[in-house]
Amino acid sequence: MKPKKILKFFLLSSIVGNISYAHEIKKLETVTVTANKVEESIQTVPQSITVIDAEEIEEKGIKTIEDIIKEIPNMSTTPDRGVKVNFRGLNASLFTSNNPIVVYIDGIPIFHKGDFSTMLENIQRVEVLRGPQGTLYGKDAIGGVINIITKEPTNEVDGSLRMEYGKNNYKKGMFNINAPIIKNKLFFNLKADVTSDNGWISNKYNNDSKAAKERDARFGTSLYFKPTDKLSTKLVLNKERIKNYGFKGYGIVGDSGLDKFSRDKAKNNSLEMPMIEKYTIDSQSLNIKYEEDKYLIEGITVHRKTKKNARYDLDYTNGTVLDDSYMFDDGSANTYSQELRISNKNTDGIRLIGGLYIENEKMKKDLYGSHVMYTGMDIAYADHPSTINSNTQAIFAQSMIPLSKQLELTLGGRYQKIKKELDLDLNGYSLNMFTYTLDDLSFKYKEEETWNVFIPKIALNYKINDNLSSFASISKGYMPGGFNSMTRSNNKKDNLFEPQQSTNYEVGIKGGFTDFNFTTSIFRMDIKDVHVYRRLNTGMVYTDNASKAHSKGIEFDFRYFPIKNVEISGAFGYIKTKYDSYNVGDYNFNGQEIETTPSHTANLSIAYYHPKGFYARTDIKNQGSMYFYDDANKSFPKVSGYTLVDAKIGYKTSDWDIYAYGKNLTDKEYINTYEANSSFSMATFGDPRFFGIGFKYTF
Repeated sequence: MKPKKILKFFLLSSIVGNISYAHEIKKLETVTVTANKVEESIQTVPQSITVIDAEEIEEKGIKTIEDIIKEIPNMSTTPDRGVKVNFRGLNASLFTSNNPIVVYIDGIPIFHKGDFSTMLENIQRVEVLRGPQGTLYGKDAIGGVINIITKEPTNEVDGSLRMEYGKNNYKKGMFNINAPIIKNKLFFNLKADVTSDNGWISNKYNNDSKAAKERDARFGTSLYFKPTDKLSTKLVLNKERIKNYGFKGYGIVGDSGLDKFSRDKAKNNSLEMPMIEKYTIDSQSLNIKYEEDKYLIEGITVHRKTKKNARYDLDYTNGTVLDDSYMFDDGSANTYSQELRISNKNTDGIRLIGGLYIENEKMKKDLYGSHVMYTGMDIAYADHPSTINSNTQAIFAQSMIPLSKQLELTLGGRYQKIKKELDLDLNGYSLNMFTYTLDDLSFKYKEEETWNVFIPKIALNYKINDNLSSFASISKGYMPGGFNSMTRSNNKKDNLFEPQQSTNYEVGIKGGFTDFNFTTSIFRMDIKDVHVYRRLNTGMVYTDNASKAHSKGIEFDFRYFPIKNVEISGAFGYIKTKYDSYNVGDYNFNGQEIETTPSHTANLSIAYYHPKGFYARTDIKNQGSMYFYDDANKSFPKVSGYTLVDAKIGYKTSDWDIYAYGKNLTDKEYINTYEANSSFSMATFGDPRFFGIGFKYTF
């Protein structure tokens, strides 16, 4: 069957099914969340929240954190040696590797763009909290939190087995089982996710038709022990192995532009230095809860270690003056954290939550730099082994105070101290163009800095009636500063970048009806000391601070059952951003929009469920135009927006789910990364059309 006919079949299956086979009315239920660390209706929480339950995760084929992000208004990702998240104009930080969004699963915070990964099996629901979360969560988040809540154990054995196969020899196997060991006391979970994909890139240089293959394996287990009705513990162990062989794009040496790149050329790239990224992630957490009638005490101890080994072709292509040049990045991030939280369990009066958070992180670069060849001549080598030790201590609290039956006030605050120490030992050399000798670049540097900050929050929630409520909030956001670990200067001012801070204003309305719910809001964010990417003529890259910027926009998401067994859901976000003060000496970027921030994001889903088990759905996602930063020309080239169409059809019983699905059915070509400097430019592309089949057995 031709691609166009397959696309028509998917779309008609969804539309015709919607008209012909309706039987029962599927109604919305009251959504209960734990956003404020207590169970409450989503209508009473004074902030924007998106909730994705287990059923929706299953139906939409959400398999990664990136898939979750695609559902959220004004939130997007770009591939950048990991997953780089943008939210409302906030970008990831280069040398801290911090994303503006923190993911929590089983109490384990995930925030580095290099290991933004986790399994989405045994999930009860996902809560995405938009806006700063420092007054509620131990790990501070300037942009928001994706809180992944796993299923509670029961005395029944249950689980699932899933297999998928698709284009480019894509294979995925997932397994999950929950089982009681001692009834009402001790419970066990085991899960696994193994994925392989040969990719759609060929390397002509070595005739490798699987140049961008991926090999991922994730395993997890947990023990839940409840010795008494008041005391419970949960031990979680996870191990992940992620291997990406390749690059979904290519480079061009010399000055170029976005219009010079095409996906067809990317499909048959030529790299003399095969590329690879390997991540090994091990995490453990121990959660201890003690619950009385009037209060809850919870302690969470977490250890997470990520090891990275990576090699990159320096100019991302072959047949140039930079042949045999490459970059390398071997290192690890080792994090220990301890969070202690206490909250009362009032349902009518004042609700309180307070906590302490301690974190020690050691980021170590064993090999970090590049080896540059020019027309076969060895002209430069730079390795920047370094260690950055970070220590964080924080105390946070939040209270929800009912002022009347309809009005509730939220007050929160966080005091945080962060100390960082850099120990750098540069080894290398570069060609002296006057003497044609190799100059020694050896350089040692030690430095430390401490930052203290208070982060407040105030919010109001007003219940208009049983179906409508409104909210308004003002909150501070904070992203830690740090040191540039590729420095060659003894000047502390040159090496230090300050914390990025924001002041967030948001007003919104929520509605909850029998067959329709929604949230709509408007926001403004004033940002100072924005973390931005810079590059010197020497090739050194570093993080700098742009003095001031702002973003403002609107967001809307909804879910609606218009007729029997038909569900329509969607989200829309529109944003305007601007650098208000961004001067880099000879260049002034005042008035420029913030890079990698889509002008809008939108998604629309139409799903039909036949009472006899057949179902069909279409998911449409649209992303607006955005800018990239071109350091060669000190400009911000603009890339056009795009629309992706996905679809799925299947048959489900109480035990089995058999389905076929397609992604990017129109085979839309779009650039998702662009980088340019004085030596070369490069671009990467999103995945082309994909088809797959699968089944899931639930027991």
